[in-house]
Amino acid sequence: MDFRDTPEDAAFRREVRDFLDAEQFQGFGRASGPAAAANEDRLRGGVDRYGVYRDWMKKLARKGWIAPAWPKEYGGAGMTVMQQFVFNEEMARARAPRPGGIGVGFAGPTIITYGTEEQKKEHLSLIVSGDAVWCQGFSEPGSGSDLASLQTRAVRDGDDYVINGQKIWTSGAQFAQRMILLARTDPDAPKHKGISYFLLDMKSPGVTVRPLVNMANSAAFNEVFFEDVRVPKKDLLGEENRGWYVAATTLDFERSSIGAAIAQQTQVEDLILFVREGAGDGVTVHPTVKLELAERSIEAETARLLSYRVITLQTKGMVPNHEASAAKLYSSELSQRVAATGMRLVGLYGLLGQDRKAEAESAAYRYAPRRGRLMRAYVNAVSSTIAGGTSEIQRNIIATRGLGLPRD
Repeated sequence: MDFRDTPEDAAFRREVRDFLDAEQFQGFGRASGPAAAANEDRLRGGVDRYGVYRDWMKKLARKGWIAPAWPKEYGGAGMTVMQQFVFNEEMARARAPRPGGIGVGFAGPTIITYGTEEQKKEHLSLIVSGDAVWCQGFSEPGSGSDLASLQTRAVRDGDDYVINGQKIWTSGAQFAQRMILLARTDPDAPKHKGISYFLLDMKSPGVTVRPLVNMANSAAFNEVFFEDVRVPKKDLLGEENRGWYVAATTLDFERSSIGAAIAQQTQVEDLILFVREGAGDGVTVHPTVKLELAERSIEAETARLLSYRVITLQTKGMVPNHEASAAKLYSSELSQRVAATGMRLVGLYGLLGQDRKAEAESAAYRYAPRRGRLMRAYVNAVSSTIAGGTSEIQRNIIATRGLGLPRD
């Protein structure tokens, strides 16, 4: 792969950087100061985080940057996959909220691949305008890693399907207008062949969302209950009973995200800067700290190269499979190692977090290193090897599809 930008890609990279500078997003090694800190507080620490995120998405939508690589007829900018990579890379380096989520990253590409023209017209424009938030209804209390064992039922009734069951670990369900939903339509078929894929309206009668507060004290996940929920036949994506194969495409898109690798590089750079600032105050840096940061830096670069491999396949019109699983596996486990390194650097002070609702003069705010980010990163990283498919699942995919090993 040629790692150098083409003239067109270089021009686009400059355009993205100029836009981020105008919006006061300054990343590591670039401009910094009170404006950058205030912008971070406004966009990441505010009470109405969803509202601020939505407003930011509106700005990107006006630039056509919600889904840059989507075809223009579906509301995208018609950019190349490499240009979208450039966009994601610059957004991650600037710490700016990146467009994505279930709508842009998973639902939209799957609708483009399998949807009817009516479904594309109904849903894609709302995704790229920033007006529709999606969530993913796949996992269930008894069906996580073995997703094909899901038990949520969809029974055909005239022109509708009637849904009953439960989903769990549903990120953002409390904000979402739509859900990509897997439900069993043929209980007598082999478990992979009796599942259908639906585009559910979250405002449908019978849908109940119950937030789950995680160890980071945020309601990132939810339980979702379905009681006689009616879904029109027009909201069936793909063929009935073949939803598993549609979902496989969704998961391939999910595991080919490349923003995480760049974000990990910036996190390691932040840790190095943190140590340098301490050393400037006369704090002695133990040699083992330097070695550990060097290891994290090398690993972050490795994650970036794995993401480039995924991008190379995408530029050739291929859907990454075991390659995407390798990138996801390495990146998610690296996020935990980076977070653990950060906690070891600050010791017991890492137990202090910042209460976003507390006054700035509170003790937790004054003494929490990096304003509590290291602690939040540590507790948030715990779920990274579970979300999007566990590490065990990724290793099975790599072994069977990548190495050709027999199934257990």
